[in-house]
Amino acid sequence: MVKSYLRYEAAATFGVIASLESNISYDNSGRFLLSPALEKVGVWHVRQGLCSKTLSPSLSSPGPSLAVTSIVSSPSSSTVAIGHADGSIRIWDLGKGTCETTLNGHKGAVTALRYNKIGSMLASGSKDNDIILWDVVGETGLCRFRGHRDQVTDLLFLDSGKKLVSSSKDKFIRVWDIETQHCRQIISGHHSEIWSIDSDPEERYVVTGSADLELRFYTIINPNLEAGEPSGSAHHEKAVGNALASAGNKWDVLKYFGEIQRQTKDRVANLRFNKAGNLLACQVAGKTVEIFRMLDEAESKRKAKRRVNRKKEKKEKKEKKEKDLPNNVPEVTENGDEKHAFVDEERYPSIVVSDVFKLLHILRSGKKICSTSFCPVNTKNCLATLALSLNNNSVEIYSIGSDSSTQTLAIELHGHRSDVRSLSLSSDNSLLLSTSHNAVKIWNPSTCSCLRTIDSGYGLCSMFVPGAASNKYALIGTKAGKIEIIDVGSATCVEVVEAHGGSIHSIAGMPDKSGFVTGSADHEVKFWEYPKLWISGEDLKCLTVSNVRTMKMNDDVLKIALSPDAKYIAVALLDCTVKVFYVDSLKFFLTLYGHKLPVLCMDISSDGDLIVTGSADKNIKIWGLDFGDCHKSIFAHADSVMDVKFVANTHYVFTVGKDRLLKYWDADKFELLLTIEGHHAEIWCLALSSRGDFIVTGSHDRSIRRWDRTDEPFFIEEEKEKRLEEMFEGDLDGAHENRYAPKDELPEEGAVASAGKKTQETLSATDLIIEALDMAEAETKRVTEYEEEKTRGTATKFQPNILMLGLSPSDYVLRSISKVQPNDLEQTLLALPFSDALKLLSYLKNWTTNSGKVEVICRVAVVLLQTHYHQLISTPSARPVLSDLKDVLHARVKGCKDTLGFNLAAMDHLKQLMAMKSDAPFRDAKTKLLEIRSQLAKRNDGRTDPREERKKKKKQKKGSDGHAWTVVR
Repeated sequence: MVKSYLRYEAAATFGVIASLESNISYDNSGRFLLSPALEKVGVWHVRQGLCSKTLSPSLSSPGPSLAVTSIVSSPSSSTVAIGHADGSIRIWDLGKGTCETTLNGHKGAVTALRYNKIGSMLASGSKDNDIILWDVVGETGLCRFRGHRDQVTDLLFLDSGKKLVSSSKDKFIRVWDIETQHCRQIISGHHSEIWSIDSDPEERYVVTGSADLELRFYTIINPNLEAGEPSGSAHHEKAVGNALASAGNKWDVLKYFGEIQRQTKDRVANLRFNKAGNLLACQVAGKTVEIFRMLDEAESKRKAKRRVNRKKEKKEKKEKKEKDLPNNVPEVTENGDEKHAFVDEERYPSIVVSDVFKLLHILRSGKKICSTSFCPVNTKNCLATLALSLNNNSVEIYSIGSDSSTQTLAIELHGHRSDVRSLSLSSDNSLLLSTSHNAVKIWNPSTCSCLRTIDSGYGLCSMFVPGAASNKYALIGTKAGKIEIIDVGSATCVEVVEAHGGSIHSIAGMPDKSGFVTGSADHEVKFWEYPKLWISGEDLKCLTVSNVRTMKMNDDVLKIALSPDAKYIAVALLDCTVKVFYVDSLKFFLTLYGHKLPVLCMDISSDGDLIVTGSADKNIKIWGLDFGDCHKSIFAHADSVMDVKFVANTHYVFTVGKDRLLKYWDADKFELLLTIEGHHAEIWCLALSSRGDFIVTGSHDRSIRRWDRTDEPFFIEEEKEKRLEEMFEGDLDGAHENRYAPKDELPEEGAVASAGKKTQETLSATDLIIEALDMAEAETKRVTEYEEEKTRGTATKFQPNILMLGLSPSDYVLRSISKVQPNDLEQTLLALPFSDALKLLSYLKNWTTNSGKVEVICRVAVVLLQTHYHQLISTPSARPVLSDLKDVLHARVKGCKDTLGFNLAAMDHLKQLMAMKSDAPFRDAKTKLLEIRSQLAKRNDGRTDPREERKKKKKQKKGSDGHAWTVVR
């Protein structure tokens, strides 16, 4: 009988506050901060400092390909667009916490996302050098812009979403016209990669940042200025007017305005204006953010006037100094034109970039800054609120004042500042201990919440102390050679023991719970005991340990393991060998040699029969502990094996390595059972529950992941076939990319292409449509034969095809088409053969009766006509179908258009009615006031109110420009 095993799947990820690959972003309301957490996004409540929800893709085995690379919030709704490393974009609804749609189009990681002002369009840039414009409402791609020669770094909408500005690492800025879908302007000038671009909310200036020491500013040219239409402030109009006068091309959108010298030498990483438009944050690839203030028109004029006056004074001093020279130097006089120009400049000074933007102050953080985000809601006590994500897995929020910036909140207690180096589970699996370079954290593995944070040294190994008061104390072996005794309840370090002269690499508890053993880089193995009162079951106020025995080794001790019966102790040394000793007498028993590089981890099975060792040579070896013979050597990982653990009371083994994989083995059959992906960096440690129902792994990506055992059985052969299929599909994808899209192939200048991308999902959808067409054709043929038999009187009872779910052939095909995602519909139809496309066209006429599917039917018709145009016009059987569709589709589309127009007019009318109702109380109050005044006038024997007489006199003096109240009936 074939043996089955139970599957382990990803259950939870915790410990990550802000990963390094993506930016942070506020939501539209400013209450929540969106922070990337590897493949997830954490939604943090800013005031409470707690993670209220997590946006996670619904996949059982997440991996580095799904890492979040870009986040942007919609300016008009609660939706958020999240870009991933595999090129996909997911649109989430923050209120519901659900993924609304997935957009696939990029072949590389998404590096830039930007919404237009009304949130109806989304632009995305990628490492594949392409820009895709998406219709968020229709959930489809509109077009693909090609022209950049390197990664797209940032995007910006201008002119009410009619133009798109893109920056790239190819040192160029491109301006795209969305309506005509072509590249309108190419701007050069930067000497290095351009990393960010942004404009103020009023769209007067555009600023770009690179590795250059200057920020470059551009004015946005508005063609309406030529017609005399107003646009923004006066100094901006003058600057744009000068730009129009000096512009070499009438189609240009951006004109160079000037440069501002930066204070730091690091490259620019991010440039963003706040929502009010008065502040500009320039984040560099370091620890600083330069805050610039954008002056208003009056301040800019005053500053320009002071600059001109200083220039005049400097010139006068220079002339006076030249006159006072001892030598008779002739005075150089300026001509009339220059003098007139200087007087004109003095009277009407021109505005330069230094007159508009002024350095407010420099914000400095303790760690390197990864990204910044302005809060969209302005606060009363400060100019703006700025959030920073740091490279030590934390988030800081600052209040920007006119003089300085103060930190108001720090989110850092929910994760380690560096990678997780060791993990330990308590005896009842209710607590999880993790160590890092400066802290120890106690977690609840069920709820994934951080319970305690304790300052400590660089912990390399750890364990909970067993005994009467189990889980009360924990031991930490540090890089400095110390043993720290941690009180879990009070979250304090009660004692630090100077244990070794080198780093403590391993700590293992004695099976009889009387003590523990440590191994260090000082070539020593030490045996430690707990106090006798503790062993007897009494609860001590402060736990102490004492060294009872020491065993000298010939090399650094990397790992130690004790057999369950406390008979043997195995010691892994730096000389690539494992030496086994008797615990009672410390006499040598045997040596396990065979690894080519040092053994980094090992474990002994519960029955004491097997010992498994993992090494830096990427292999694991299974040994018999009775004679020390090697049962099997397996090439386990693509990099060093970092930890290995036996499942209790079995010979099943889990291993982790620097190749980011968790693997499940059968040590009796020497077979690989499962390969589980998920971590985004090297996995350092592994902890296994006492019942084997879940596993916890810690990684260099600062995350801790829990993997739960499910009730789903699997078989070894099925898993082998699945792995082979994945390898085959990966090879096919690689071959497809190398054949059709070579890396050295450059796109056409300013080219526009289709926004879709062929994926495994689109090919599967094409197969389902072809299958539905064949089934519908067979069913139609059966119905026709039944009708013929019915006319002859030989028909029996007709049995419809149960696979068609009781639908007619036409409705069944429409159901298959409707199940395709809107973004994948074009690529799905492109893969259809001409014969199947012709069959599909024949169904379109019947589908037009369904008013809710008119848009889908039109899209199908357009794609098929564009793809198979030449074959359709040369096929006689297709002409009747096309002639019928010509009349029917036009009428249906016109009807839908009229319905939409009617609905929009009705909504505008309702909006006006609601506005009138909201103003009704105000108007009624004014009407009553006029009635009271008229009654008072009658009581005064026809005399008017004195206040009315005074108002009339004022009107006669100043003119009849007073306010008159009107009553709307």
